Parts: sequence; C-alpha cells; structure tokens
Amino acid sequence: MFKGSRYLLSAAAAAGVLAHSPIAVAAENFAEMNAVPEPAIRVVLNHARIVKLSEPAATVIIGNPEIADATVRDSRTLVLTGRGFGQTNLVILDQGGNPILDERIAVSRENGSALRIYRRAEIETLSCEPYCERAYLTEAELQSIRAIAEANNVDDDD
Repeated sequence: MFKGSRYLLSAAAAAGVLAHSPIAVAAENFAEMNAVPEPAIRVVLNHARIVKLSEPAATVIIGNPEIADATVRDSRTLVLTGRGFGQTNLVILDQGGNPILDERIAVSRENGSALRIYRRAEIETLSCEPYCERAYLTEAELQSIRAIAEANNVDDDD
C-alpha cells in the first residue's frame, strides 16, 4: 500500500458516514415527502377518456370540475373530459361508501399541433391540423392569457 491510500480510505469512510448521517436521512425524507406524485390519469384538453372500473360505482367526485368532468356511462364506465389546464383528483366510491378509486388527473394541451405566438402582452394560439388556424380557447386558457398580459403590462410600467 502506498502513503496516500490511508487518506483515501479515511475520505471514503467519512463519505459513507455522512451519507447515512441524520442530516442526509432527514434531507432524503423531506425530498420524498414533498415529491409531487405523477398523475395516474392524463387527459388532453377538450378530449374524452374512458375509465373502466373493477367494481360498480355509486358516487363519483371530481375535485375541481373546471379542470375535468366525469360522465357516468354505466356503473363500471366513466367518461372523463378535460375542461381546463391543471391537476385535480377523481374519487369513486361504491354503494357502501368505500373507495374504489382515488387518483390524480392531469389535463394538458396536445403539444404536437399547437403554436403560440407572443407579441409583447398579446398572445395568439393557433391549431395546426393540418393548416394553422386560430384555435378554440377555453375559459381557462383565456384567463391564463389575461394573467400573462397583466403581468407583462405591470413589468412594462416599471
């Protein structure tokens, strides 16, 4: 063994001790507790998605109906529709009030065919399927555009 190996082993041992120190463990636990779970159900804005259930549903609850809407087709089939951007949750209960499903829903725009043009505070959204035309905007999109425009106007005044 050469001279520097003693110091190398000491550094490696110290790194191993630090990795399992209370501070490192607390930081790891904090990161796990604050990690945002990936949504189980993804829906494209203004599109429908069918959800099949393993048991008959008696109650269907959407956390924020402005983001997603659920239509009951039959006791084992739901149709989710994306109404606005964002995330919400879907809770389904059986006849006895027991949960069948409790999942997060994410509603987003289909990225492949949309084009957004920014001209200072003015935003124009185009749908390019197959030719680019002005896109239909939901109330959620219009609110988002207004908020961006207001923020840009406040920044311009400074």
